[in-house]
Amino acid sequence: MSPEWKKLFNIIILGLGFMFMFTAFQTCGNIEQTVIKSFNSTEFHGSGYTSMAIIYGVFSASNLIAPSVVTLIGPQLSMFFSGLLYSGYIAMFIYPYTWSFYTVSVLVGIGAAVLWTAQGNVLAINSSDNTIGRNSGIFWTVFISLTVISLVGCFLFFLIRKPEPESSSSDMSESQLHAESSDGSSTACKMFVTKEMLLLSVSIGYTGLELTFYSGVYGTCIGAMTQFGKDAKGLIGISGICIGIGEILGGGVFGMLNKNNRFGRNPVVLLGLITHFLAFYLIFLNIASDAPVAPEEGTNLQGYITPSLWVALLCSFLLGLGDSCFNTQLLSIIGFTFRNNSAPAFAVFKFIQSIMAAIAFFYSNFLHLQWQLLILVVAGFLGSITFFMAEHKVESSRRDSDYDSI
Repeated sequence: MSPEWKKLFNIIILGLGFMFMFTAFQTCGNIEQTVIKSFNSTEFHGSGYTSMAIIYGVFSASNLIAPSVVTLIGPQLSMFFSGLLYSGYIAMFIYPYTWSFYTVSVLVGIGAAVLWTAQGNVLAINSSDNTIGRNSGIFWTVFISLTVISLVGCFLFFLIRKPEPESSSSDMSESQLHAESSDGSSTACKMFVTKEMLLLSVSIGYTGLELTFYSGVYGTCIGAMTQFGKDAKGLIGISGICIGIGEILGGGVFGMLNKNNRFGRNPVVLLGLITHFLAFYLIFLNIASDAPVAPEEGTNLQGYITPSLWVALLCSFLLGLGDSCFNTQLLSIIGFTFRNNSAPAFAVFKFIQSIMAAIAFFYSNFLHLQWQLLILVVAGFLGSITFFMAEHKVESSRRDSDYDSI
């Protein structure tokens, strides 16, 4: 197997591992608040929103130590043991206890930071300046694809092969990445205050807010709409499938377009923004305002139009499509801009994203739908503007570098 094909093989295996693991976890997140409401009639008392807020809050804080952990035990073992924590969290729903529910949430938050930092490390090791966009798209496409297996994903990480070193200066060897990330925490802190990362942080923060909305809040809203019929809660899974279809389509198409980035990343991000704004507007019209905080019995209220199941599922698709637009381009620009320090860069990325997701899960306990949508609209607009500014800066630096090399 040639070095280039070996690297591509590693990216595909990485995506498959995340696909198996996070389909189970994301499905759990989609139905968690609804399931927890039914548990609250027993001795168990908890909140799915609070659990996810704990996960993402700890996730954010743990990103400060994650690069050092990945450097110490390597990316494969980091992803394997982190994956086991995700599987344990899902298995806990078989017979939950309040104290263990929140304790395991803390452990999953720590594992998540290590997992995603290791993912960024593997992605950078197996990519070059010319392939980082393509590989980001392949990873995102495969990652979002549907499956029901979690533990299989953990063991797939052992199939990743060590790529052969190349003489090209554009490819970062594993030893270089290891050396440069040996002081990962301090490097991540320094990287956080760079102009490029400060600009991108607004976009990253928006992806954290909308991650909370599509993975936890919107499915709960659909399940709470009694006007969708007595089987409304069963529609949560169908909504998740529609989100996944949007993610797959966007990740595949827009990720692959990065290979020929004639027009840059801005058009894809703009399309993601328009797609999300359309989804938010339709959700505002179609879903009752109290749906995110409705009791177990659901809500009898309606939005500004007669509730339509097809409109609700269309919005699910649009949420997934828009999310993939933002994420493929953020992975691409971060992987290119910080290719010499990939592990700290992706740690900062997940730090910002997870802290915003934790904040969003916290306010989802009491904010009605219209206010959550308003926050998303404002954050999405600001995030897109700052992304355009960061992309302009990156492209200017690339042109200057190409000019100097002539």
